Amino acid sequence: AQAAFVPQELTTVRVQDPRVQNEGSWNSYVDYKIFLHTNSKAFTAKTSCVRRRYREFVWLRRQLQKNAGLVPVPELPGKSTFFVGSTDEFIEKRRQGLQQFLEKVVQNVVLLSDSRLHLFLQSQLSVPEIEACVQGRGSQTVTDAILHYAMSNCGWAQEEETRP
Repeated sequence: AQAAFVPQELTTVRVQDPRVQNEGSWNSYVDYKIFLHTNSKAFTAKTSCVRRRYREFVWLRRQLQKNAGLVPVPELPGKSTFFVGSTDEFIEKRRQGLQQFLEKVVQNVVLLSDSRLHLFLQSQLSVPEIEACVQGRGSQTVTDAILHYAMSNCGWAQEEETRP
């Protein structure tokens, strides 16, 4: 018997373009662009592009850990306070670490079933808004929030800027 051809589910996730926000002020931080492209049925939007900061990754990992039970959640790059070298080097190392973290997370079926992950990757909702949405206290369902963001084209605006 011939096996039906099932296209390989592929999810590409990239952490790119670190930018310092509020530069020079006491509350400056770096955020990163998360670009996701997939043909997986697990995702609502096939392509998305959002910006997140390290603190939000830390929150995400904690939530995934809570819900995953015994499934090990990948590690995040460390919060090194004693970093030797330039800030750029540190940011680049962190960017690589965040990308490896997400690459492992999106390959894990258990973690993929967590709607917080989807809102983190495919909506621009803040952490409290994600919580509200997941708990059904938000104005939109999880799917609506993602579709709304996808339709608003914010997800694409950032891709366009990089072209000449």
